[in-house]
Amino acid sequence: MGFEIPMPVQQEVIPFLLQDARDLVALAHTGTGKTAAFGIPIIQQIDPSSTKTQALILAPTRELCLQITDDLNNFARHFENLNIVPIYGGANIVTQIKQVAAGAQIVVATPGRMLDMLKRKKVNVSAISWLVLDEADEMLDMGFKDDLNAILSGTPAQKRVLLFSATMPREIEAIARSYMKNPEEITVGSKNRGAENIAHQYYVVHAKDRYMALKRIADYYPDIYAIIFCRTKIETQEVADSLIKDGYNADALHGDLSQAQRDSVMNRFRTRNLQMLVATDVAARGIDVTDLTHIINYNLPDDMENYTHRSGRTGRAGKSGISIVIINLKEVFRIKQLEKQIGKKFEQVKIPTGSDVCEKQLLHLIEKVKATEIQHKEIGVFLPAVYELLKGLSKEEIIQHFVSAEFNRFLSYYRNAADINVELRKEGGRSGAGLSSGSRSGSVRLFINLGQMEKFNDHKLKAYILETANIPHLQISRVEVTRSCSFFEMDSQRAEFLMEKFKKEKFQGRRVQIAYAEKNNKRKGKERGNRDYAKATNSFFAQKRKRR
Repeated sequence: MGFEIPMPVQQEVIPFLLQDARDLVALAHTGTGKTAAFGIPIIQQIDPSSTKTQALILAPTRELCLQITDDLNNFARHFENLNIVPIYGGANIVTQIKQVAAGAQIVVATPGRMLDMLKRKKVNVSAISWLVLDEADEMLDMGFKDDLNAILSGTPAQKRVLLFSATMPREIEAIARSYMKNPEEITVGSKNRGAENIAHQYYVVHAKDRYMALKRIADYYPDIYAIIFCRTKIETQEVADSLIKDGYNADALHGDLSQAQRDSVMNRFRTRNLQMLVATDVAARGIDVTDLTHIINYNLPDDMENYTHRSGRTGRAGKSGISIVIINLKEVFRIKQLEKQIGKKFEQVKIPTGSDVCEKQLLHLIEKVKATEIQHKEIGVFLPAVYELLKGLSKEEIIQHFVSAEFNRFLSYYRNAADINVELRKEGGRSGAGLSSGSRSGSVRLFINLGQMEKFNDHKLKAYILETANIPHLQISRVEVTRSCSFFEMDSQRAEFLMEKFKKEKFQGRRVQIAYAEKNNKRKGKERGNRDYAKATNSFFAQKRKRR
């Protein structure tokens, strides 16, 4: 298969799984060779003569489930009577039931479909010897905690549990305590830290210039092969549509696509018929695409840990990659938070000017021409006519005409292109724009009468507000969910607009109220905020008494 030197996670994990009987918690980023690390030892110790399911591997997405299955089948190519069956949503469950019934020593599954199969009693995991949780932190982020607990509770006490995760949040530690016995912990790199071979860069622009900055970056890297991350499904589709309209080789991947549409987009991206994939965090989970040159954070994720997952999709299998963040002045303070989170320094990079882009594209064109293979026999018959047409032109003139013919569109577009870089203001020797206090000066804290009673947590509430508001580039932060209501922060200039959007909104038959939760800088806003807050809370408790 081309393996020559085992990757670090394989060097650590494979000997342990072959020589030790304990459970394992392995912290390693995506693309570091984890599938071989647990797959090869499991295959070596599976009994092909028994048709019982002996190993269950859980993965967060259909794509990762299929990728693991393909890898395991390659590892087990020379094993007879060893069946590895993938179980995932979006496919015919009857076919999957038949495949398992025919005998499946190893089952690779997504949590939702696996739980469905267990409820139907179509998969028997009562005798498994191995349970693998791959990308465990992503499974929890996607809301599979209850499914995982239900699946794990039906497995035998005597089994080996292998937990692989890029980060180590509290929920992962809780699973380790509940379902693992004295696990060995192997860390490749450092906990919750970024991969070593990824360069982290950030560009500072005005919010209105974010899309223009994205285009400049794409043009500056002619061979770009990237995933562009957006926060919402609506923004993802808007950015992809704009790129397609402007002639870029791009498409969108988000939760509103059908499985057939999703498969089509992913197949085109894997085969490099697409250069740029615009995606949400949820839709991109489990994507296993090698050789990505860039990850572009069109917007930073609300949950900082998601940045680790995003950036980890480039620089895989020992290769290098670049993770780019596009931010405005109010977001500069978050770079310091990210540096602390991943233990890496971010480099501030200037958005390329029009002249920079033209030079890069022109030199790329010339390199492409130099590298073009000449089909002497095929073109030979046409060359006399070509030479006749070019007679009288010097070498320099021919080059000038050629470059102009191929390059006039770029030159025309970028001829008067403005410099869209934003300089960080220096105050007392420090970057004023990068201070969190300065960044919050234009923010306001709002109240909403939805909380834990309506089954919301901070992630679900944030998603609900963003999707319902449908306001491009809306940013929400510092979400705090209590039993009966919640609070969040946003740009003060858009607060009234958000409230207007929710005026007629209802949730579970009850009118949604959004109001100012604390003092506003302006007196009028303060008075209105206090009044709206009191009105909203009084209305909430009045409706609560009425329901009782």
